[in-house]
Amino acid sequence: MDEILDIVDKNGKPTGRTALKSEAHSKGLYHNTIHLWLYTSKGEILLQQRSHKKSIYPLLWDVSAAGHIDAGETFITAALRETKEELGLELEPKDLTKIGTFLHESSYAEGKIQDNEFHQVFIAELTVPLNTLVIQDSEVEAIKLVSLEEFYNLLNNSETNMHFVASNRDYYLKVLETVKNKL
Repeated sequence: MDEILDIVDKNGKPTGRTALKSEAHSKGLYHNTIHLWLYTSKGEILLQQRSHKKSIYPLLWDVSAAGHIDAGETFITAALRETKEELGLELEPKDLTKIGTFLHESSYAEGKIQDNEFHQVFIAELTVPLNTLVIQDSEVEAIKLVSLEEFYNLLNNSETNMHFVASNRDYYLKVLETVKNKL
């Protein structure tokens, strides 16, 4: 589905313009996405394996739930919507804690996709069993819980283990530190 997105400038400020997601990616227009990292009280983080159908980084493990923010949609509403769509998990706004905004600029598909996104990043505690989540097949291949220690080990070897997007290392470390401090 080709969503309509609000376009922002390279500093993340709204421009008042909108564009189709495909246009934003083909022209390198800056836009917002949400990332929601779910963690348990036992110090585990829910990872999502990207669907084999995805054009960017299929089958790699990444953020619990993520997606583009529709034009006119708030960051919180988008986070709640994406979490419900991808994991079948209903959260309330009070469950979310915003931990920051991270700029991600990458080129894919031999330059055909220029992804200039501001990730609006949230964390929330996962309080339901993993087997109650219902994944969206078109977006998610699998989900799993990993301990913080296991996450660090996988991340430290991401150049060779093809587990995470290796270029996102600094971002992942910031998320891990925030979750660790929250526990």
